[in-house]
Amino acid sequence: MPYRAPVSDFTFLFNQIVGLNDVTATERFEDATADVVEAIIAEAGKLCDEVVAPTNRLGDLTPAVLENGVVRASPGFGEAYKAIAEGGWVSVSASPEFGGMGLPQAVATAVNDMMSGANLALQLCPLLTQGQIEALEHHASDEIKELYLPKLISGEWTGTMNLTEPQAGSDVGALRSKAEPNGDGTYKISGQKIYITWGDHDVAENICHLVLARLPDGAPGTKGISLFMVPKFIPDENGKPGVANSLRCVSLEHKMGLHGSPTAVMQYDEATGWLVGSENGGMKAMFTMMNNARLGVGAQGIGIAEASYQHALAYAMDRTQGASPIENGTGAIIDHADVRRMLASMKADIFAARAIALACAVAIDMASATGKSEWSARAALLTPVAKAFGTDVGCEVADAGVQIHGGMGFVEETGAAQFLRDVRVTPIYEGTNGIQAMDLVARKMMDGGDAIFALLDEIEGFAEQAREKMPELAEPVWQASETLRETVEWMVAQGNLNERFAGSVPFLRGFARVLGGYYHLQAAMQEPDSARARLARFYINRLLPEHTGVLAHARCGAEDLYALSPDDLAA
Repeated sequence: MPYRAPVSDFTFLFNQIVGLNDVTATERFEDATADVVEAIIAEAGKLCDEVVAPTNRLGDLTPAVLENGVVRASPGFGEAYKAIAEGGWVSVSASPEFGGMGLPQAVATAVNDMMSGANLALQLCPLLTQGQIEALEHHASDEIKELYLPKLISGEWTGTMNLTEPQAGSDVGALRSKAEPNGDGTYKISGQKIYITWGDHDVAENICHLVLARLPDGAPGTKGISLFMVPKFIPDENGKPGVANSLRCVSLEHKMGLHGSPTAVMQYDEATGWLVGSENGGMKAMFTMMNNARLGVGAQGIGIAEASYQHALAYAMDRTQGASPIENGTGAIIDHADVRRMLASMKADIFAARAIALACAVAIDMASATGKSEWSARAALLTPVAKAFGTDVGCEVADAGVQIHGGMGFVEETGAAQFLRDVRVTPIYEGTNGIQAMDLVARKMMDGGDAIFALLDEIEGFAEQAREKMPELAEPVWQASETLRETVEWMVAQGNLNERFAGSVPFLRGFARVLGGYYHLQAAMQEPDSARARLARFYINRLLPEHTGVLAHARCGAEDLYALSPDDLAA
C-alpha cells in the first residue's frame, strides 16, 4: 500500500496559512526556524514513507495477539516503533528538560498526521505516550517527573490512558475502580478498565498506565476521582523495570479495524500506584491528556484520509472503464465526472481539515508561549472542531475511496477497505463527535460567543480584503460567516442547553465548513493561478454551500426532535 507523506502541504500551510511564524517569533520557540521545521517535517516524512508505511498492511493481516499472558505485536511493529523512538519522534513537543525536542505542538501535529497516514495502528502507541507526557509535565510530582518523563520521552517506556469501564463509558463519573492508601505514599489500585489502547505489548520494556480510580472518601461522580500512575513493572532503585505489578491484560478486543493496535481489557488487583496531581483532582489531570489526544485523533482522521485519497487517486488514474467523456482524456476512470467529483471533494476536505487542525495547534502554541487568554480561548474553541471534523472527513474520504474502487473496493485484497475500517473508531474515542459538538455549543459558548465572534471578525476582515482580487470567492465566504454569526447568536440566546444540543452536530459541521472556506480562500489568494486556487474554487462553489442547510438544522431547537416519541421511532 504505497504512501507518500504530504510534506509540501505542511510547508505551505505553516508558511502561508496558519501563521507558524507567529509561534517561532516568540522567545519560547525561537529556535524552531522555518529551515529547522522544514528539515524536521521532511525527515519525519521520510521515516513514514520508508519505515512505518510498509508495516501498515502487515498489522491488518496479522493482528496483535495475546499468547500465554503476553501480547505479541504485529510483524515489523517492534522494529518500526524502535525507529520512531530512536529518532525522537515520540517527544517532538516534550520539554527539553527531560530530553524532548521542545518544538511547537503544530510540528508535532504534522508528524502525527503523517504517521497516522503511514500506519494508524502503530501511531496510536506514541500518541498515547505524548498525552501522558503532557499530563505528567503539568500535574505530577517532581519525583514522578524525574523517574518517568525521561523514559517516556525516549520511547523506552510507553504510556496509556485508563478511563473506561464496562458500566462507565462517556459517563466517567460512574467508574468503580478503587484506590486504597498503603500508608507509605503508594496506593492499592483495583478494578477493570476496557478499551485500553496499547494496554499491553512487547515493543517497549515497560508500560505506564494512568488510571482513574476513587479513594475511600471520594465523592460520587467525577468530583471524587483521582489519577494514579500504575506501571506494568515497578521501577527499582536504579529506575529500571523491576518486579511485575499486580495487573494483567485479560483479553484483546476483536475489532472492526486497527488490528495491529492491541486494545486491552486491563485488570488491576491491588496494583501499586502513585498519585498524580491532587486527591480528587483526577479529571483535571486526565483532561490535560485527553485534550492533547483530541487534537491528535483529529490528525489521525486526516492522516487516514490522506492515505485513502492517495490510494484511490492511483487506482482512478490506472483503471480503464468505458469511453472517456472528455476530449484528450486519459481513458482511465478519473475522466468520469463523478469520479473527478469524489476525488476533488476528498482533496478539498483534507486541506480544510488539516488547516483547522494546524490552526488549533498554533493557538495552543501561542497560548503556551504568550500566556494570553485570547489564544487559550482560540485553542479551546478549535479543539472540538479539529477532532470532530478531522475524523468525520477521515470516514467520508475513506468511504469515497472504497466507492472509487467500485466492486474492487469491497474486496479486501485491494486494501481500500482497511482505511475505512481503521478510521471508523476515530469519531468514537477520546469523546464522541456528538460530545465534541455539545462541548462546542455549551462550554465554548460560556463567554457569550466572544471567542467565536473574534474568529468570525477575522474571517470577514480577510474576505473583505480579498474582494478586490477574488470577489467571486470572497463574497460567499463572507456571507457564510454572517450566517454562522447569526446561528451563534441564536445558540447563545437559548437558556435551555438541550435546545443547543439538538442542533450541536450540524452546528459544528457548519462551523467547520466556514473555516474551510476561509483557509481555502487564503490559499487561493497566496497562489492565484495554481492548483490550490482551483481547489479553493471547487470547495467554495460546491462544498461551502452545505453550511446553509446544516446551520438551518442547528437553529431548529429540540421541540420537533422530542415530538418523535420512542414509540413513533419503533413504529
